[in-house]
Amino acid sequence: MSPFFSFILPTLFLSFLISTHPINGQNLINRTCKTIARGDPNIGYNFCTTSLQAAPASQCASLRGLGIISIRLVRYNVTDTRCHIKHLMKHRKIDPYSKLYLKDCFELFSNAISSVKLAMKYYNSKRYDDANIQISGVMDATTTCEDGFSEREGLVSPLTKRNRNTFELAAVVLSIMQEIQKGSNV
Repeated sequence: MSPFFSFILPTLFLSFLISTHPINGQNLINRTCKTIARGDPNIGYNFCTTSLQAAPASQCASLRGLGIISIRLVRYNVTDTRCHIKHLMKHRKIDPYSKLYLKDCFELFSNAISSVKLAMKYYNSKRYDDANIQISGVMDATTTCEDGFSEREGLVSPLTKRNRNTFELAAVVLSIMQEIQKGSNV
């Protein structure tokens, strides 16, 4: 065999293996998101994969690790939304009704931070039912916040996208926990 072929053939074979066998972490994220998006209409596949892929260490994570990552994503989102609400109340001229609803949302998101911290504690202890209750509470907070603005005709929530993202991230957490409890390999 010529030196050219002894170099090119192994290189082509290696390239073929790399292209046909995706990285395990990426594959797990894709499989997990496909499974949970199919099982929950509140979860979009693209939202799920984009969110999990953006997190550090997600490419090396197990399913349980993806659960921890998704809870952290909820915590970051809740904390950032609370900060955004505080900013809106301080730096924006808003009508009294909007200010009232923003205050309610601020309180809801403040409580949600505690709920997410408890959820992580329960998750780490494998108390999934207790973690589920806490994460469900976060979902309720986003819905309650958003619904407040719809009580007054013509009032538009400045938090719709943030509420939706938090809700969907929380749904990802719940679905991952469900897969873990089923003993799924996704």
